[in-house]
Amino acid sequence: MSRPTTIVEIAHRTHEGVQPFDSAVREFLDAWQSMDRIQRETALRHEPVGLDRFRDTYLAALTEYLALSDRIPAPAWTEHPQRFLDEPFFAGGLESLKATLLAESPLSFRRRLIFISADGLHRPKRTSSSSEEENVHVRA
Repeated sequence: MSRPTTIVEIAHRTHEGVQPFDSAVREFLDAWQSMDRIQRETALRHEPVGLDRFRDTYLAALTEYLALSDRIPAPAWTEHPQRFLDEPFFAGGLESLKATLLAESPLSFRRRLIFISADGLHRPKRTSSSSEEENVHVRA
């Protein structure tokens, strides 16, 4: 199965039970790295099917985050009231992480009351096979 290439596809795969939400998001972020500007605009444009309040909000936050990072206007659907949480969600669920998550969470997530780590959206960069050999760390 190929990676999802749109936000709509993430929701569709999750809704249909084809792929878990977290996995679909990670694969979409991997695919995002190789998209050009037109593909990226298309990937964010359409509103996904509703899943549940948390995942609907997460997809809006992710869409806004990616749009802002690429200087693409965020689609209007990301501002719908059902795309915001009423109660805060802290990734990891540990009380000791709350201060870190409050400080590190990207703005598009924070304003929707989702608090994630700074590296929560980062994916390894894809490299060519020749440079992969240079990036391998050997343990003694």
